[in-house]
Amino acid sequence: MVLVYFLSAAGLLAAGAVSGYLIRQNLAKKQLSTAEGQAAKILEEAEIAVKEITLDAKNKAVEILEDAKKNEQAREEKILLQEQRIEKRVEQTEKGAEEIDAEKRRLLQKADEIRAIRDETEKLREEELKRLEILAGLSREEAETKMFALVEEESKEALVKRMSKLEKESHEELEKRSLSIMATVIHKYSRSHVSEFTTTTVAIPSDEVKGKIIGKEGRNIRALEKETGVEFIVDDTPETVIISGFDPVRREIARIALEKLVADGRIHPARIEEAVEEGKKEIDTKIKEAGESAAYDAGIAGLHPKLLYILGRLRFRYSYKQNVLLHSLEVSYLAGALAAELGADVACAKKAGLLHDIGKAVDHEIEGTHVKIGMRILEKFGIGQNVIDGMKCHHDEYPHQTIESFIVTAADAISAARPGARKETAEKYIKRLEELEALVNSYPEVEKSYAIQAGREVRIFVNPEKTDDLGAMKLARDIAKRIEEELKYPGEIKVNVFRETRAIEYAR
Repeated sequence: MVLVYFLSAAGLLAAGAVSGYLIRQNLAKKQLSTAEGQAAKILEEAEIAVKEITLDAKNKAVEILEDAKKNEQAREEKILLQEQRIEKRVEQTEKGAEEIDAEKRRLLQKADEIRAIRDETEKLREEELKRLEILAGLSREEAETKMFALVEEESKEALVKRMSKLEKESHEELEKRSLSIMATVIHKYSRSHVSEFTTTTVAIPSDEVKGKIIGKEGRNIRALEKETGVEFIVDDTPETVIISGFDPVRREIARIALEKLVADGRIHPARIEEAVEEGKKEIDTKIKEAGESAAYDAGIAGLHPKLLYILGRLRFRYSYKQNVLLHSLEVSYLAGALAAELGADVACAKKAGLLHDIGKAVDHEIEGTHVKIGMRILEKFGIGQNVIDGMKCHHDEYPHQTIESFIVTAADAISAARPGARKETAEKYIKRLEELEALVNSYPEVEKSYAIQAGREVRIFVNPEKTDDLGAMKLARDIAKRIEEELKYPGEIKVNVFRETRAIEYAR
């Protein structure tokens, strides 16, 4: 029974498997037929598209061929037209060449005829000249000489008048042109010359400080005057102290020292000495800055630092009351403008103008004119010869060799002639004080000396190791006697000789 059930189940299972297989095969055939149909449809559409594309390509190819044929035909027609034009031009050229050859032959024939006529004329001329020589009894050369002499004699007076007239007109025109250039240059540049010449005013915070500046029994102000070599005027002018002295460097050192003392509040002889030393160091910095600023303002670069320092010293030098550094800057500007108007070397003219008075920075220390000193300084620092030639002639000590030298001379004269720029009496005053100090400093015992009170007093500080008190008194008499014999001065001069001995020791 079990076997029967088992066999029945196996039979049913086999029958189900066969039925499933058949069903699956049938489904697969249906799907396959559907895919083949789609593939066939796609192939059919592709063939149709290929045919359309091929047809379009053929049409485009035909159009391209037709366009190419048209272009080729047009090109051929153009070439043909150009060939016709060329043939026509060739014909015209050949015809023109024939005409030129004919004209050339005609001109050559005319030239031969002209030469024949000229030869015949020359022959006749020679015959006439020989006949004239025989008739006049003179050779050709003699006749020419006489004729020229006669013409020259008759025209000499007229020529002289004409030359004089032309020379006068030329001179007048040049003078007008020069005046026009000068006026243009002066109009372009103008600088005032207001400056402190012999006095410097220092503002102080209050009048109470004046007592400290004077010190007990005047010891502070005496120490200040001794160390700086200037005179301090402390009067009733509110909140003001006036520093008087002919040397601008001393006045500037005194001003710096006084301002430092007032700001510090400690005013006594030891502190005064320190402040003056600080002022001397600071004045060196100011001199260097003044030189650099002047070169920058003039537009001149590349100068040696030591040369700039020497140039800066002109900030504290005056010539006939005119500040020399400002004068040098002005000459540089004017020389540059003149050179630009005249077409000369502007850079050379400006540099020569700025450095033309460089010798005045040290002319009180070195013998010689400031021009010769300046030339040596510029040669030492490698300044070009063209600049030296431009600056050395501004006082006509040397002959002018370049146009720039004339320009610098003119610029110097313009700057010096400006109304109010210079005063000769002030220059004489300064020279008198310098001569007074130079006479005193010629004594070996003198350590330093200062002319104050407008030259009415000279203070002399001697080296205590080189003379004693008796020698100091004798020195005062000798100096007074030499001043009377060698110098010219109004009124009288008070000679003060100071001898000071200091004993310094340190506790360690």
